[in-house]
Amino acid sequence: MGDTPDFDVEAAHKYFSVDCFNRVWGLLDKPERTPQEDRDIVQLCLASVWHWTGREDCTDTNMSIGYWQASRVFATIGLPDEARRYGQLCLEASQGPDILPFYLGYAYEALARAEAVAGNEDKARGHLAESRRIAEGLPNPDAKKQLLADLDALAPRLTG
Repeated sequence: MGDTPDFDVEAAHKYFSVDCFNRVWGLLDKPERTPQEDRDIVQLCLASVWHWTGREDCTDTNMSIGYWQASRVFATIGLPDEARRYGQLCLEASQGPDILPFYLGYAYEALARAEAVAGNEDKARGHLAESRRIAEGLPNPDAKKQLLADLDALAPRLTG
């Protein structure tokens, strides 16, 4: 095998970054997944993030979204340490100078979800409150509504 592939690498990164990301949603939306589907969802999500890093047009926003999705996947399948790790990566990516506050709000949503899965309700409530604070200040009413709806859906998981 030679060093130069016989296909357009940039085109492959563009295709697989988006395709893998979208395929994750089909699995996340399933009410029940098999163990193989849980493995697939992790592999697809991480493949999407990796392919984004190979794109020339990759931004902090793209990485924030990818890390957020990874955190969501790991929380959904019950792996709080990985959910927290990717939530923290999302938070770091979401603090770039050109990123909208909406994404920072979702970084805290990811961390709240991770801590909820870990059973750390105090930490989860703290992250949830920070995300809600950011959401309340969003100037775009649709973005505000979306983030607040996701926070409202997460809040009942915190029983204390």
